[in-house]
Amino acid sequence: MPVTFSDVAGSEYILLTTFTKDGRPKPTAIWAVGDGDRLTAITQEKSWKVKRIRNTPRVTIAECDRGGKPKGEAVEATAAILDKSVNGATYDAIGKRYGLLGKTFNLFSKLRGGMDKNVTIELKPVN
Repeated sequence: MPVTFSDVAGSEYILLTTFTKDGRPKPTAIWAVGDGDRLTAITQEKSWKVKRIRNTPRVTIAECDRGGKPKGEAVEATAAILDKSVNGATYDAIGKRYGLLGKTFNLFSKLRGGMDKNVTIELKPVN
């Protein structure tokens, strides 16, 4: 049975693969939180993955371990960069889903200016 977006969305770690202008895949392990039919994640606004998403919204997601080693098949998805006004809700969701480790991540991220320097990535299944 093929892996679905919902299957991957329940994973602790998600391998987000963005693509360069010439189509080369660039995988990165991330934390993400399910929110209805989408996933949200927080990342640095100046990161390469954000630049690649702004260039092309095509991404894939797959279950992976903490180091980014895939544990299953990838699923096509689309990504969008959301307005910074949703960062607070994304941080709250990460803290809730990942417990003490998530709350610690949030604290240090915010101390480094995360509310202003980070953006929320929204991931949705391809219909």
